Amino acid sequence: MKESEGKSEKIAKHNKERNLLALTGAAALLALAANLAFSAFNSHRKKTKKKDLPGSNVRVNLSPSEILRLADRIIANSKAVHDKVASVPLDKVSIVNVVSPLAELEAEQFPLIQSCVFPKFVSTSDEVRKASAEAERRLDAHALMCSMREDVYLVIKAVATRGEWTSAEAKCYIKSLVREFERNGLNLTVTKREEVQRLRTQLDELSLQYIKNLNDRSTFLLFSEVELAGLPPEFLKGLDKAEDGKFKVNLRSNFVAAVLELCKVGRTRRMVAVAYGKRCGDVNLSVLENLVQLRHKYARLLGYSNYADYAVDLRMAKTTSKVFEFLEDISINLTDLATKELNMLKDLKKKEEGEVSFGIEDLLYYAKRVEEQKFDIDFGALKQYFPVNLVLSGVFKIFQDLFGLRFEEILDAEVWHGDVRVFSVFDLSSRELFGYFYQDIYAREGKYGQTCVVALQNGALSSNGARQVPVALLISQFEKDISGHPGLLRFSEVVNLFHEFGHVVQHICNRASFARFSGLRIDPDFVEIPAQVLENLCYESFVLKLISGFHQDITKPIKDDICKSLKRWRHSFSALKLKQEILYCLYDQIIHSADNIDVVELFKHLHPKVMLGLPALEGTNPASCFPRSAIGYEAACYSRIWSEVFASDVFASKFHGDPLNQYIGMQFRNKVFGPGGAKEPIEVLSDFLGREPSIQAFVDSKSEYSL
Repeated sequence: MKESEGKSEKIAKHNKERNLLALTGAAALLALAANLAFSAFNSHRKKTKKKDLPGSNVRVNLSPSEILRLADRIIANSKAVHDKVASVPLDKVSIVNVVSPLAELEAEQFPLIQSCVFPKFVSTSDEVRKASAEAERRLDAHALMCSMREDVYLVIKAVATRGEWTSAEAKCYIKSLVREFERNGLNLTVTKREEVQRLRTQLDELSLQYIKNLNDRSTFLLFSEVELAGLPPEFLKGLDKAEDGKFKVNLRSNFVAAVLELCKVGRTRRMVAVAYGKRCGDVNLSVLENLVQLRHKYARLLGYSNYADYAVDLRMAKTTSKVFEFLEDISINLTDLATKELNMLKDLKKKEEGEVSFGIEDLLYYAKRVEEQKFDIDFGALKQYFPVNLVLSGVFKIFQDLFGLRFEEILDAEVWHGDVRVFSVFDLSSRELFGYFYQDIYAREGKYGQTCVVALQNGALSSNGARQVPVALLISQFEKDISGHPGLLRFSEVVNLFHEFGHVVQHICNRASFARFSGLRIDPDFVEIPAQVLENLCYESFVLKLISGFHQDITKPIKDDICKSLKRWRHSFSALKLKQEILYCLYDQIIHSADNIDVVELFKHLHPKVMLGLPALEGTNPASCFPRSAIGYEAACYSRIWSEVFASDVFASKFHGDPLNQYIGMQFRNKVFGPGGAKEPIEVLSDFLGREPSIQAFVDSKSEYSL
């Protein structure tokens, strides 16, 4: 669709109970103004009964006591179903009396579980958030107990042994149940099973200790204002001062990143980088070494050669050898470009600081300096072109058109805050209800601080053939319109919105039969790929013009030269920065793939090898400089790069040149969103692409837009 057509599109009909959002530009503003006026009118009406969402079992506005009572009822019902399944004689097991009850329990109880848990992210009440956290603790403890029930495992294993599948997806579901029990040690002897549980407890305790050590907020360095030259006044105002007037720079990631990117003083950058890399000293290094050792022991009890094999087994990558091959291929293919980028940075440092060696602590600062010289992008000014309501309207139109959907706002739906809006999602051609999503995007006290999507109800097919619709929640902390000043989005927030809205549509367009495979409950190596594909839209000129407009005159979108600069800026120094990430991924994979690794010496050896001769900073503690390898993404740090690489392949192969092609969008909806976790990710991508995914498009994109 041409830009002029997109901005002049009108809507013929309005449902009295819903507001159809599918406009951009000036027309969008009129529709939004009308919507605001209508909403204001409704807010002053006498209180009426709030509308239910047909097909949704999500409950909102529960009191603290209601949350806890619901959690207890969920646990009691779950126990009753598990007890009944476990009572089936092993020679009488079937899909009907074992598998179906468990599958329906998962589908029915998930929205109730989320009704207890999601208030901790969004509620303005301290008491509600506390009750929500307590409910989550109880529910997690019950889920762990269920996963250790040998009686349930034995009947499920008996069904699997019979091999009487009703469908390929049912077979996949049963195998998933068996695998989940066996990864908890249920197929082991009692002695080994107890050892598995003991190790898990130790790992949990060590992980908590690691986090506690790393979150120590007392560590800081003192600098004069001269030593912090280049940092903006608002940053300095946010720093505490010592008695001698010097600024305290806390060694938290956000403070450190600001110094490394903006500070003109090389000595300051180095001091901060070294201190950050030494956080927790030998304490967390010892914790990391113990964690790795216990993880290997844990994995071997479960039949794996090492912890990396255990961690990767259920992921798209499948084997550690595949992960190593992937990382090394990417690194080798980027070496020439990364060398060119590094030499450019070294030359600039030489001009500005003289004959001083270039260190890893200089990378962010000089990369930003070159970007400032090469690109005419003022991100502060760019923000003026992204009023939040205009961007949202554009995003809605793009996703509706691309995927053959229609979003309709449900007025008077029950919500937990006045800022929250609720939308139903229909298939455009059949008018079938696909699902709902809540939009809670404006900043407020006590709310979760990041942009994310929470699945509130999973899609599923019941035994009587009725489909349970998915429900999603989009959370963010955007700036709200206040007293005539429009809420404006930073470009990074626009990109993040596209990414997360991709997850909303991914969740709602899933057509899996089992809730376990619905929406976002899929392979962690794969779950981010669809959203990253859609994130690429933010760098296409046609799309940028659809979602932008100067806040004082929204008929004026951002200019063509800025669109082109944004695409080039996106890839600036990306090879060198990615090399640094690959370094940490290789480090993470190696320590979790072999015994008796000297983690400090390994880091010293890998650093210059991957980073084109740049040595590691003296005294760097790898447990501190890259904590994800210690906790959270152990043996799986590669996954972010993996998703980005294959998302690039999908976008370049299918969307590039015609990013809003509706035929391609519908194929993506049906072949990528549709199967969910019921199909192997490699099969999903191969089916969509017509071949196996490749790294080449990713490598080519880096070279195409190199400086």
